[in-house]
Amino acid sequence: MHETGSDPLAVSTRPATEDDAAAIADIYNQGILGRMATFETMLRTPDDIRATLAAAAGRYPFLVAEVDGEVVGWASVSNYRTRPCYAGVGEFSIYIDSRARGQGIGKVLLPALVAAAQEAGFWKLLSRVFPHNTASRALCAACGFREVGTYEKHAQLDGEWLDVVIVERWIGT
Repeated sequence: MHETGSDPLAVSTRPATEDDAAAIADIYNQGILGRMATFETMLRTPDDIRATLAAAAGRYPFLVAEVDGEVVGWASVSNYRTRPCYAGVGEFSIYIDSRARGQGIGKVLLPALVAAAQEAGFWKLLSRVFPHNTASRALCAACGFREVGTYEKHAQLDGEWLDVVIVERWIGT
C-alpha cells in the first residue's frame, strides 16, 4: 500500500460517509480476523457499517484517515452507558489498515477523534485494549491516554479467556 521511507505520509482525516462503508468494513474485518483488537468474530458488511454510521450521525464522531485519497484507517466514538450521568463519556475504537500500520496514521487519526469528541461535548474517552496489543497501547499512551486498570478474564475469544487493559483520557474543559 504505502512504502515506508524518509518522507512522512500526508495523512488527512474527515468525517466518514456512506461512501466509505466498504473500506471501513474491510479494515474492521482485518481487525476481527487478526484477533488482536476485538472480541468480535462476526465479519461486517458495508451495509452493517452504513447502519452504524446512520446511528452515530449527529452525536458520535466517526472519522476516516486518508492517504492519497484512499481510506487507510477509521476511528469512532460510541455510547459508553445509557445513564444520563455518563452522557459525556464515550468509548472509542480505532483501526488502521494492516498494509498501512506503523506509518504514523494512528497518531494523526486519534488526536483528530479526540478533537471531534470534544467538539461534540464529550468530557472523557475510554477504551479497552488487549494486553498483547502493544502497538495500540503505545498509540494510546502517545496520545495522552493512561492505563487505569485491567479487567481480568473479560470475555472469551476462540474459547480463551482474555484480559483487557482500560485506557482513558479526560478531554473536558
